[in-house]
Order: sequence, then structure tokens, then C-alpha cells
Amino acid sequence: MTWEHFISYSHLMESGIAIGIFLLFILFRKLFTKYVFRIVMRIVRKTKINALSNIFLAFQKPMEWFFTLLGFYFAISYYPYIHGSVLNKFISAAFIVLVTWGLVSLSSSSSNLFRKINEKTDINIDEILIPLLSRTLQFIIVAIAATIILQQFGYSIEGLIAGLGLGGLAISLAAKDALANFLGGIVIISEKPFTIGDWILTPSVEGTVEDISFRSTKIRTFADALVSVPNNQLANESITNWSKMNKRRITFNLSLDYETSREKMESIIQRIENLLKNHPDIHQETIFVRFDEYKESSLDILLYFFTKTTVWGEYLKVKEEINYQILDIVREEGAEFAYPTRKLYIENDSSDDSEHLLQVRQES
Repeated sequence: MTWEHFISYSHLMESGIAIGIFLLFILFRKLFTKYVFRIVMRIVRKTKINALSNIFLAFQKPMEWFFTLLGFYFAISYYPYIHGSVLNKFISAAFIVLVTWGLVSLSSSSSNLFRKINEKTDINIDEILIPLLSRTLQFIIVAIAATIILQQFGYSIEGLIAGLGLGGLAISLAAKDALANFLGGIVIISEKPFTIGDWILTPSVEGTVEDISFRSTKIRTFADALVSVPNNQLANESITNWSKMNKRRITFNLSLDYETSREKMESIIQRIENLLKNHPDIHQETIFVRFDEYKESSLDILLYFFTKTTVWGEYLKVKEEINYQILDIVREEGAEFAYPTRKLYIENDSSDDSEHLLQVRQES
């Protein structure tokens, strides 16, 4: 194209129309985003079909870019000076990318789909498998899209696979940690020591399981930090699953001072035992309230029982309520709680050679 033709009226007219076509589709994109999509979503939500809502939400962004890509395609098609199969291949690949984008977004919300399948069928997909199924579906979609795009540009898939086979040894050596984590994830899934939402304790971390991926398990600690633990490490550690408790233990020693009489001890023990046996939140299978041992400065009563709830907050509330009532019982019986006490006897010789024993009580 010569300079004179570039600035000619006909070329400027053709360029302006091509740009106008592109801007028109940009306008369509804004109208779609602001009006059409909102109206469609209102209609879909009234149908109460969640699958349709998920589909439209997943393809919202790809559809916006679809108008841009469509405008670019028509603008280029109208402009008579740009032709070529390579450009068409790039546009086709871009359309494939947009469809893949929407499908990947849709598969990320497939967790809800799997959960609904659990609710309405007898398949019973384990909660721990749902994130992995979702990610596997995403991987398959991306792999298929990449294959189609490579074929668009004339690449042989067979040759690519053969090339990967030649470099397989190097890849396996470089990815041995990733493979170990993947196998660790399989062990976690197969043995099911925990699932998403469980409260677990390991030598390295304690918290609630939020997510399980191919590489790692994400655990939310009680300090609200998110810790990613490699599956290989987690699979080789001892795991305590507190969420599997059917009841939660409370045990402690109640220390009374040595001034407490036998009658008071028996009455206090009996009243505390009655309190626990008649409490609606205390598990009745195992309750022990016994005069346990003589300590250096106290008489100790052992309390050993369980709450019905295993929820941390509810457990603390029950424990607090029991503690208040035990405090009332001890006060009503006229007993005193023990604290570290030491008695010293000092021999003092007076002028008339009589002996006096002075008792000194030290409290600490």
C-alpha cells in the first residue's frame, strides 16, 4: 500500500467503518453487561433453577469478551487489506479460550452440583472428594481445549506426546515432590482420617480443614491463619481428629484445705456428683467424683466427666456453668479452697529455761 493510498479518502472511509464496527460491538458489550445480563438473571432466578444461574454467571465474563472478539473479527473481515489464515486461526483459538474460560468457571461451581447429587441420590460422594472432582474436571477441560488449539495451528498431538515421552524421565525427577504430594493426597482420600470442616491436630498444625487439593491441604488455625501443609507430610504424620469425638472430657482436681472435715468432704462430693448426674449437658455414662489424694497443702477431689457437646464454644459454656455451681457448693458447705501453705515451728529458749514453741504460718 502506497502512502498516497493510505491517506486517500477511500482508505480512510474503509478504516473508519472498520473502527466503527469494532466500537459498535464494544457498545453492545456495555449494553449486554448493564441491561441484558441483569434482565436475563432476574428471569432465571425466578425459575429457581440453580443450574441455569450457575451457567449464566460462569459465562458472564467470557460473553463480555465475546462481543469484543466478535467486533474485532467483523472489523478485520470488512477491512480489505488484512487477510490471512493465521489471523483466522488466532481468532478461532480466542473463541476456544473463551468457551474454555466459561466451562472452567462453571466447573469451579460444580462443588454445589456434587453436593446436590449427594442430597438427592444414593451415590454419596464423600465431601473430601468434591474439591478433587472439581479440579479434575477443570484439568480435563483445559487439556481438551489445549489439544484443539494445537490442532488449529497444525501441531501433531502424537508428536507432542512422543516428545513428552522422551523427556519423561527428566520430568519425573523434577516432579518427584509433586508426585509424592499427589500420592499423599490419594492416601488421605482413601483412608479418610479427616474431611473438610473437621478440626484436626498434627505435630505441625492444629485447626479446621478448609480445602484438599492435589498438592496440599489447607488448614485454618484458631489464630485465623491459613496454613498449607503438603499432602506427603500430612500423610506421614499422626493425626488427631477432634471432630470425631462423641463426647468431650472435663477432668481436674478440686483442692480443699486441711481444715475441711470429713463430713464436709462427703457432703461436697455427694452434692457435686448429684449436680453432674442431673445436668442435661453432661454425658451420664462416665462420672467420677472421688476423694483422690493428700497433697502437701490440700485435700484433693478428682472430677472426671464428659460433656455431650463436642463444639468448643458450647463445651466452654457448660464447663463454666459447672464451675460456678461447684463454687457455690463449696461456699455453702463452709469449706475453703486450698492454696500453698507452709508451717514453721521455731524453738525459743527463755531466761527461766522454759521452752516455748512459736508457730509461724507462711503463706505464698
